[in-house]
Amino acid sequence: MVEIKTDAAMDAMREAGRVVARALAAVREAADVGVSLKELDEAARTVLAEAGATSPFLGYQPSFAPTPFPAVICTSVNDAVSHGIPTGYRLRDGDLVSVDCGALLDGWAGDAAVSFTVGTPHPGDLDLIDATRRAVDAGIAAARVGGRIGDISHAIDAVARKARCGMPADFGGHGIGRSMHEDPHVPNRGRPGRGFPLRHGLVLAIEPMLMAGGRDKYRTDVDGWTLRTTDGSRAAHLEHTVAITEQGPRILTLP
Repeated sequence: MVEIKTDAAMDAMREAGRVVARALAAVREAADVGVSLKELDEAARTVLAEAGATSPFLGYQPSFAPTPFPAVICTSVNDAVSHGIPTGYRLRDGDLVSVDCGALLDGWAGDAAVSFTVGTPHPGDLDLIDATRRAVDAGIAAARVGGRIGDISHAIDAVARKARCGMPADFGGHGIGRSMHEDPHVPNRGRPGRGFPLRHGLVLAIEPMLMAGGRDKYRTDVDGWTLRTTDGSRAAHLEHTVAITEQGPRILTLP
């Protein structure tokens, strides 16, 4: 069932989104050569605790996962596309890091992701991040009353294909509200004019994941969570929680 949010609910989700934005900013500030992924998770945990928020990631176990997720952020490095578990791995010069974070505040969820480089970027990484940013921007721009989910999907796919990037076909965005994952599913590829209608009060997490090698295939690590490119190419992941309103798309996970 798809829940259409009231204006008051969207305002409440904006507050959850602010917490997510602060947590991601803290993680990015803490990220440096020699810092462990677990330390990044601790930085996010501190922000959530100070805000009185909880994590929808911690303990989450979807049907594909063999174990509950053990952290409040996903940390995906280099060829990891998404769902990376924070470990004792210490960041190295040139690493490409994608961080996904969620927050539950006063009964409402926010969800967003960022990608960035540590130290000296590897060739092509900044272009990959820029292409992913253009893809999420295009998807958000298409999130307008009167449109369809397929309009968002097609806009993201057009940017990814022009950049000659692949995307994992089984993963994409989703509805969000009282819980992190709600209907409808928001594929990162699709046909315009198709799919669930977009109306005022629909709130979606829009999240392209681009793989530099151009292939759509991915593999899952032995941890049962981390998705990786099959060719070892780098990946980037960006996400915002977006409310569809009569006034246009409203990004709820900005600072």
